[in-house]
Amino acid sequence: MFVSEIRPRWSDMDAFGHINHASTVTLLEEARVDLLFHEASLHGANDMAAGVVIAKLSVNYHEPLFATGGSVRIELSVREIRGASFILDYVVRSGPKETDSVAVTASTTLAPFDLVNGKPRRITDAERDFLAAWHNGGNGVPNV
Repeated sequence: MFVSEIRPRWSDMDAFGHINHASTVTLLEEARVDLLFHEASLHGANDMAAGVVIAKLSVNYHEPLFATGGSVRIELSVREIRGASFILDYVVRSGPKETDSVAVTASTTLAPFDLVNGKPRRITDAERDFLAAWHNGGNGVPNV
């Protein structure tokens, strides 16, 4: 699994004192960008940074998240890879440690997108190899 530590901001909290839904989705986005743009470029899969869109989002709350000044741990793995889409699963922990409680689980279905032509596109071989290395909790090492 890919791990990203994101620090929620005080402004992410709502009137009830916990991180609101829109801010939680932004935390997921920041972790996803770490994986699909930064980490992918380190492994030669640069095409995703040129265009990928969210086709579906599902968020399940298990306990409130709070902005405490520290980071939360977001664990990402690739559940499914198809010809023109893939599914990412997320586990958001209440703090930075693997043992911190699970506050949120989520999934996104993503589709690579050709921004120039304004239409979805197929996953490239480099993208497929990169995603496969994170499939079902993989550690990012390509299968040889």
